[in-house]
Amino acid sequence: MDKENMTPRQIVAYLDDYIIGQQEAKKCVAVALRNRYRRMKLEKEVQEEITPKNILMIGSTGVGKTEIARRMAKIMGLPFVKVEASKYTEVGFVGRDVESMVRDLVLASVNLVEKEYKEEQQEAIQEYILNKITRKILPPLPHSVSEQKKAEYEQSFAKMKQKVRDGEMDSLVIEIEVSKNISLNDENMPPEMLKVQESIIKVLSAQEQTQKREMSVKEAKEVLLYEATKECLDYDLIKQEGLRRAEQKGVIFIDEIDKIAVGGKDGSRQDPSKEGVQRDLLPIVEGSVVNTKYGQIRTDYILFIAAGAFHFSKPSDLIPELQGRFPLRVELENLTQESLCKILTQVKSSIIRQYQLLLQTEDITLEFEDEAIKELARLSFNANEKTEDIGARRLHTTIERVLEDISFECEEYIGKEVVITAEMVRQKLGELVENVDLARYIL
Repeated sequence: MDKENMTPRQIVAYLDDYIIGQQEAKKCVAVALRNRYRRMKLEKEVQEEITPKNILMIGSTGVGKTEIARRMAKIMGLPFVKVEASKYTEVGFVGRDVESMVRDLVLASVNLVEKEYKEEQQEAIQEYILNKITRKILPPLPHSVSEQKKAEYEQSFAKMKQKVRDGEMDSLVIEIEVSKNISLNDENMPPEMLKVQESIIKVLSAQEQTQKREMSVKEAKEVLLYEATKECLDYDLIKQEGLRRAEQKGVIFIDEIDKIAVGGKDGSRQDPSKEGVQRDLLPIVEGSVVNTKYGQIRTDYILFIAAGAFHFSKPSDLIPELQGRFPLRVELENLTQESLCKILTQVKSSIIRQYQLLLQTEDITLEFEDEAIKELARLSFNANEKTEDIGARRLHTTIERVLEDISFECEEYIGKEVVITAEMVRQKLGELVENVDLARYIL
């Protein structure tokens, strides 16, 4: 399937495999992604006029806000970063500046493009490594030798190269010159400093920083990977494409946006940095130019998805200008007992499947009775009702509690089939869930 050409219905169908319910949120995200594809089909002049419609997701923790954004970015192969609004502070306070989220996106985009290019050039990279190792085993002949000798050498070289490829020479020890991997980058540094640092690295690299090392052919294949990748890939092209993709297709997911909302009229006086973060965030979301070590990037066409539980504040507590930059609002429903049951059974790579695979490594076959799964969902739902509602994350706590003894005493169950019954679930969790004080601390 062409990832970029997925229809909203196909995107939602993909998300359904991983997230239960939340159809409104899935639909909203799917349409936003499709609109970006539609925009790229238009003429350049019209393209510049159309900016993404940013989304604000409102819902309790553990209902699938982050998962929806992360999964859709993954299926579409989009540059994606998730950041927490609460880790940013107003200029003048200690903390990360808001622009760093755009720099993180550009770095993620460049890494994504580099990975794609590496896969495309995999054959060329392997050829480079094989040639270098084979030349160490069979040094080249001098130019003055006869044509016959050259032909014989070519044949021997081809045979030896095949042996190296097949792993027949893996144990042979050779001396090889290895390039030093000079890397001093710190992404939190200002772009100007990063550019100076990059210039220093280029000067050092130009002086051919190499060292001779003795190692087996098998080790040499691994060690030469960095050098081969550097030789076979055009890094200037990768940086340009990475910057372009971040600008045109990037997605920034801002979690915990409710933590920087100022509730009440005098809230701003209690914490001046909260409203300051919103004001710093505003130009990024509205569209501005940010300097990165790869060059300048416009944020006009980046899709921003903000999310928050809004337990102690409301979306209207955000400053009006910022509210206006998130025109699409979608409320996610709290998870019901039925939803929790579906999460345990219908989701790809469900928690139950994960535990079955983990215990399979110890030769333990783990099975859950249908009634046990229903009881797990019921008790998890009750725990959410009686204490803080942490959504699907509660399932991790309850299942871990039920399987704790089996995981700990694994040697006693080797080669056996362990069936989890509803009675076992009640035995482990019943009293905890009923006792609110215990549940508050343990579950």
